[in-house]
Amino acid sequence: MPEDELEDLPGVGPATADKLVDTGYESYQSIAVASPGELSNTADIGSSTASDIINAAREAADVGGFETGAAVLERREQIGKLSWQIDEVDELLGGGVETQSITEVYGEFGAGKSQVTHQLAVNVQLPREHGGLDGGCIFVDTEDTFRPERIDDMVRGLDDEILETELERREIEGTPNSDEALTELTEAFLDRIHVAKAFNSNHQILLAEKAKELAGEHEESEWPIRLVCVDSLTAHFRAEYVGRGELAERQQKLNKHLHDLMRIGDLYNTSILVTNQVASNPDSYFGDPTQPIGGNILGHTSTFRIYLRKSKGDKRIVRLVDAPNLADGEAVMRVQDAGLKPE
Repeated sequence: MPEDELEDLPGVGPATADKLVDTGYESYQSIAVASPGELSNTADIGSSTASDIINAAREAADVGGFETGAAVLERREQIGKLSWQIDEVDELLGGGVETQSITEVYGEFGAGKSQVTHQLAVNVQLPREHGGLDGGCIFVDTEDTFRPERIDDMVRGLDDEILETELERREIEGTPNSDEALTELTEAFLDRIHVAKAFNSNHQILLAEKAKELAGEHEESEWPIRLVCVDSLTAHFRAEYVGRGELAERQQKLNKHLHDLMRIGDLYNTSILVTNQVASNPDSYFGDPTQPIGGNILGHTSTFRIYLRKSKGDKRIVRLVDAPNLADGEAVMRVQDAGLKPE
């Protein structure tokens, strides 16, 4: 949205409009969902002025009122489903990973959490008829887990029919049997994955804000951002905020970070995929003692919670722990050199 339209809002002059645009508030909708305190700090304006601006933006963008269930159903038809390319898992998730939602994948080390993020970073770029969302990916790497070589493995591991489609769609000469063509195709996939390494929790929070700006820049492009991966969400928070004395501050910052991510999903119809570490509950005498980190803040904010569990060999159990509209259940997949595959 051009800056001169922001100046139509009360209390927004040229200088304030410049500050808003520079910090990612480029549309009425993005301003409408901001808090007065947040907008006040960002644009260096008074809190009452910020409230007036937000209220005017809500009215202009028609945000914040009630709507009928039928209208909600119609709006939900715009939500995309990102396929895992594994029928059993997709069926468990009601078609795949939803846009405009946070999907949390947790499990112990080696369970395959990072494999899921890499695979979906590939799958999101596929056309919708092949289970993708025709979009790019933002990858926030907090544990140095992103590996371009793994993307190469997974691209080469796609079905021949999909590979033929992708080679033609990206105007690459060759066949699925041509190593040169597949190398060029991998580079094309990697070009659509925007990676940033987070060095601490504050940097991670900043990267979420940068991700929002990047999603806005690509919204009208050929490859809009349709997936944001954070691997892992809780590693830095867990390391930096130790002990019960710092628990409240940790949860507050984690809560803000999650809502920043959720805002990207809502504004740009993007899937938010976060991985989470686990801890063992010593008080658990029966059942699985593995518990996800993040407490109730993460539990309530995540729309879908998936528990990955090791099984024999390369088998992994995918368990849907929580979803607003789906029954709990389990599916089985394999983590192989060519990526995530059916049992």
